[in-house]
Amino acid sequence: MSYNHQHMYELCKRHMHSYVLAEMNDGSQFDGIITGLDDEYMYMATPLGQDNQMPGNHGCDHRQFGFGGFGYGYPGYGYPGYGYGYGRPRRFSRLVLPLAALTALSVLPWY
Repeated sequence: MSYNHQHMYELCKRHMHSYVLAEMNDGSQFDGIITGLDDEYMYMATPLGQDNQMPGNHGCDHRQFGFGGFGYGYPGYGYPGYGYGYGRPRRFSRLVLPLAALTALSVLPWY
């Protein structure tokens, strides 16, 4: 394990369950809560946008079961919990980042 890899591992371990800004070697940045860590990856819970879209979803509202707020099948049919629009809205998505590509980690305030 290289020095940088070990340093990033220790930094992530020290800030487990903290809200951080992670910068990758390609310049991309991700903010979220560190939820897990292993020898190769850091796991984060990243907040969803105001419209509760998954990052990279680009406005597509179609889900695997049901469309447009209706249950499984046709409008007005189905059981709550099956389909888009039922239950609690998701506030976070899971992101897995390789430690080898991580170049910087900054702790952010919660507010």
